[in-house]
Amino acid sequence: MIMKLNTAMILAAGRGERMRPLTDSVPKPLLQVQGKPLIEYHLESLKRSGYQRIIINHAWLGQQLESVLGTGKRFGLDILYSAESQALETAGGINNALSLLCPSSADEWFTVVNGDIFTNFNFDTLPTYLPERIEAHLVMVNNPSHNPAGDFHFEAHRLHPEEGCKLTFSGVAIYHKNFFAEMQSGVKPLAPMLRTAINRQLISAQHFTGQWTDVGTPQRLNELNTIES
Repeated sequence: MIMKLNTAMILAAGRGERMRPLTDSVPKPLLQVQGKPLIEYHLESLKRSGYQRIIINHAWLGQQLESVLGTGKRFGLDILYSAESQALETAGGINNALSLLCPSSADEWFTVVNGDIFTNFNFDTLPTYLPERIEAHLVMVNNPSHNPAGDFHFEAHRLHPEEGCKLTFSGVAIYHKNFFAEMQSGVKPLAPMLRTAINRQLISAQHFTGQWTDVGTPQRLNELNTIES
């Protein structure tokens, strides 16, 4: 199944509880890393890889994201927003934005990026072809110190229920719209859906070994900002 990836979603609706008090007045994706809002690194990287449409969901202080990023013109992108009255968690947020992500029958695949990661991942390395049975493709990374047990078993470009080494889900993935086809609207976490799909052998994966940080705490943000460029 050949894919043309030109639409991506950046997940930006979380409250950022572990980042408080920094996120009491600023949404986490707008926190500065080396002089630039975290989310702008994603926008620039996606633009370099040929993406044209970006959907950003938001809930907590979401109007700040719209004010800072606008329509996306200064990035050469078309940015649309999926506002949530309450954070719907990852799967719920994606499902809520499906009409923006897949506005026509020809739009079947899209990329999703967690708004609170810092990485030099090259989106050009995502596959342009996946077997017909596959409904999602995840980018996996080596286990960080805060997640030493990893998330899912990775083996031979697939995620398995038990075989292979345990790696951590990076927060970067491709999804087919059918992955969310049977979902009801509302709050819904993604991890249980991924585990079900892994058991059904519906998910492929790749292993990324470059720079990647889950900017989940003030300490990790500070570490990024003290690295000499």
